[in-house]
Amino acid sequence: MIKNYIIIAWRSLTKNKVFSLINMFGLAVGLACCMLITGYLYQELTYDTYSANAKQLYRVNLSTIGNAGTDVYPLVDVAVGEGMKNAFPEIKATTRLNFMPPMFMEFGTTQFKETQLARIDSNFLQIFSIPLLEGDTKTALLEPNSVVLTKEMAKKYFGDAPAIGKILLLAKEPVKVTGIINKVPDNSHFHADAFLSLDTRNRQQTWSNISFYTYILLDKKASPKKLEAQFPQLVAKYVVPEIQRDMGVSLSEAQKSVNTFIFSLQPITDIHLHSHTKFEREANGDINYIYIFGALAIFILILACINFTNLSTAASAKRSKEVGIRKVLGSLKSSLVNQFLAESVLLTTLAMVFALVMVYFLLPYFNSVAGKNTNIQFYLNYKALFVELLVALIVGIAAGIYPAFFISSFKILSVLKGNTNSQNNKSLLRNGLIVFQFGISTAFIIGTKVVYQQLHYMQNQKLGYDKDQVLVINDTYTLKNNLVPFKNQLLQNKQVVNATISSDVPVKTGDGTQIYLKSTTENAGHSEIHANIYHVDESYLPTMGMKIAAGRNFSAVSHGDSSAVIVNETTIKELGIKGDPIGKTIVRSGQHEFNIVGVVKDFHYSSAKEKIAPLMMLYGASNGSIMVKVKPANVAGLLADIKQQWDDYHADSPFSYSFLDDQFAQLYVAEARTGKIFTSFAVLAVIIASLGLFGLSAFTIRQRVKEIGIRKVLGASEVSITGMLSAQFLKLVAIAIVISFPLTWYAMHKWLQEFAYRVDIQWWVFVLAGAIALMVAFITVSFQSVKAALANPVKSLRSE
Repeated sequence: MIKNYIIIAWRSLTKNKVFSLINMFGLAVGLACCMLITGYLYQELTYDTYSANAKQLYRVNLSTIGNAGTDVYPLVDVAVGEGMKNAFPEIKATTRLNFMPPMFMEFGTTQFKETQLARIDSNFLQIFSIPLLEGDTKTALLEPNSVVLTKEMAKKYFGDAPAIGKILLLAKEPVKVTGIINKVPDNSHFHADAFLSLDTRNRQQTWSNISFYTYILLDKKASPKKLEAQFPQLVAKYVVPEIQRDMGVSLSEAQKSVNTFIFSLQPITDIHLHSHTKFEREANGDINYIYIFGALAIFILILACINFTNLSTAASAKRSKEVGIRKVLGSLKSSLVNQFLAESVLLTTLAMVFALVMVYFLLPYFNSVAGKNTNIQFYLNYKALFVELLVALIVGIAAGIYPAFFISSFKILSVLKGNTNSQNNKSLLRNGLIVFQFGISTAFIIGTKVVYQQLHYMQNQKLGYDKDQVLVINDTYTLKNNLVPFKNQLLQNKQVVNATISSDVPVKTGDGTQIYLKSTTENAGHSEIHANIYHVDESYLPTMGMKIAAGRNFSAVSHGDSSAVIVNETTIKELGIKGDPIGKTIVRSGQHEFNIVGVVKDFHYSSAKEKIAPLMMLYGASNGSIMVKVKPANVAGLLADIKQQWDDYHADSPFSYSFLDDQFAQLYVAEARTGKIFTSFAVLAVIIASLGLFGLSAFTIRQRVKEIGIRKVLGASEVSITGMLSAQFLKLVAIAIVISFPLTWYAMHKWLQEFAYRVDIQWWVFVLAGAIALMVAFITVSFQSVKAALANPVKSLRSE
C-alpha cells in the first residue's frame, strides 16, 4: 500500500511539474535558511564545551562599585587564583592566562610578527583538555622560556622538519619548543598560536589590580554560590591592606572595599554569550542574538510551511474531479488522506534534498556574513541526516495535513459539477495564514531598517575626534633611537598634516586602573573612580582633532608635565569636582600624584554600546605606533615614500600600517553582520510570503471564474475586476501590517536598549515597510487578477 501511495504521488508531482517545482522551491528555501541558522546557533551555544572539565570550570571576575555604577572585569591580580585555592579546599586547581602584545618571532632567516601569543600556567592545557600532538602535556611548560606551538605555526617556521627542541627568538629572547598542539578549538573564548610558560615567582603577589585571566576548577559537589559568599573575607584579608598602602587612605576608608571590591565566578560556558565585561580578549556573542536568530529560523520555517499549505490548497481545484471519481469508485476518506499526505511527505523530502544542495552553495557566503566556519560535513553526518529526514517527515505531515483533509472532504456531487467552494471557517484559516506571513515579513523589513539605522548612527556619530585620513604606522618601537628622527622626517612631507607618537589609538580602551582624588580637595563630592589611561605626546590632541575644554595641552618644553595629567570631561563629573578643575590633584594607585593641566572634551574611544568612561592622559613614552594625519591626495605615493624612509632606518620589523577608520569599523562588525543576516532573511521571508499569496490568489480566483465571467458579460471592465480581486488580498496584507507595527516596535526598542547611544525609531520606517509589503502583495496578486480579468467569459460559462 505504501509503495502504491509513493508511485501515485510521484505521478502526481511529475504531472504538475511547474507547480511542484514552485512548491518545492519555497519549502526548500525555508528549510535551507533554517539549517544555516541552526548551524550558527549550534556553534554559538557550544562555546567552551570541548573541555572535559567544562561543567566544573569557572573564570574569576572582579566587580568594582563606584559612584558611576558597577564595572566588571574578567581579569584579577596575580595572587588571586592560588590564594583562593589555598583558602578553600573545594577548589581542586587553578590556572592563569596572560596575553602578550604583538612581537616578532624568528628562526634563522624566517621572521613573522605574531599577534596571538599568550603565557599560561603549566597546567592550563590539561585543565582545558587541549591535547598535545607532540610532547608531554604535564611537563611541556614546567621550565621557563618554553613554548607550545600550534601545528600551523610550527610548519610556518620549520616546514616539515621536527620542531621539538628547536630554539626560536621571541623579541630577540630565546624560547624552546617543547610541544605541538593541533589548534585551540574554534568554539573557544580565547585563541592563541603559541603558549609560553608563565613564571611569576619573582613578581609581587598582589590582589588589588587586574592583570590575569584566572580560572578555577571546582569539585563536582561544590556550590559556586556558597563559595562566592566567602570571598569577602579574602578581600578583607588581602585587598584592604593593599588599598590602604597604595592609596594612602585610612583603614576605615580602605575597609569600604569589602563591599565595593567583589570577586565572582562565571561558568566558562557562559562567557561567550553572557559576558559583557571590560577587556574581554575576543568579541563575545550575545544571548539576545541567539533568541533573535532562533526566532528567525522558526518563523522562516513556519512561513515556508504556510506557503506549502496554501499552494497545495490552491491546487485542489484541479484535482477535485479526481477526488470525486475516486470516491465514486469506492475510495475511503482515510485512503485519500494517506495518499495526499504521502505526496506531501515526498515533496518535503525532495525539498530537503534540494535544501541540502542550497546549503552547500550558500554556506561559504553565510560563513563570511556570520563570521563562522561551519563545514558542510556538519549537515551530512549520520546524526544530522537522521534529524533532517525526521524534520522532512514532520514538516510534510504538518504542512500537508490541512490540504489532505480539505481535498478529501469534497462532496462527490459538488466536485463532479465543478463546485469546490470552501466553507467560511476554512477561508478564515487561509486568510489568517496570509496575515501571519505578511505580518512576519513586514516585521523583518522594519527590523532590517532599524538595524542599519543604528549601525549608520554609530559609524557616523560625532566622535569628538577626526578618524578620517589618519594613518597608523605599527611597530615603531623597533626604530629605537631613530623613532623621533623618523617622525620629524614625516612632518617634512607636504602631504603630512601632523603626527604623534602613541600606542593608544582612540578606538581602544587603555590599561584600566584606579585613580583617587585627595581628600584635601574640599569640593570633591566623590573620592574614587575607575579610569582608562592613555600615554601621549604634545602632538596627540592636535593630530586627532580633539578639543580642549579647559586648561592647556602638554608642552615639550615644560619640565613639569611629567607629573601633569589631562582628563576628559567625564572624569571631572564623576570625581565630583566643582568649579575650575585646573590645578587640582588626583592620585593614581600607588600614590602617584598628578596635577590637572587640561580637560579635553569627551570623545568616544569605545563602542556606542558603552557610555564614555573616565580617561586620563599622561605625558610620556608609548612608542608602539605613530599616527599620521595625511592629506587625501595621492595616498599610495605617500605610503611608498614612508616605506622607503622606514627601510632607510633599518628597523627590526617590516613596514606595517593601517588606517584609523578601518580600525573604527571593526568595533561594529557584529552589528554589520546582524544587518546583513536580517536583510538576507527579510528578502527570503517576503519571497516566501509572496509565493503563499500567489497560491491563495490563484485558488480563490479559480473558484470565482464563473462570477468573473458573469460580471464581464454584464459589462464590468477589466480594470474594475482586477481592482475587486486585488482589494480582497490587499485588505489582508493591510491587517498584517497594522498587527506587526506595535509588536515590531517593542522588539526593536528592546534591542536598542543595549546601546548607550542609539537612534529613535522613526514613524516613517513603519510607513516604508508597509508600503513595500503592499507593493509586493499588489504585484503578486495583480498577475492572477489581470489574467482572470482578461479571460474569455464564454469559456468559464459554457458549462452553464
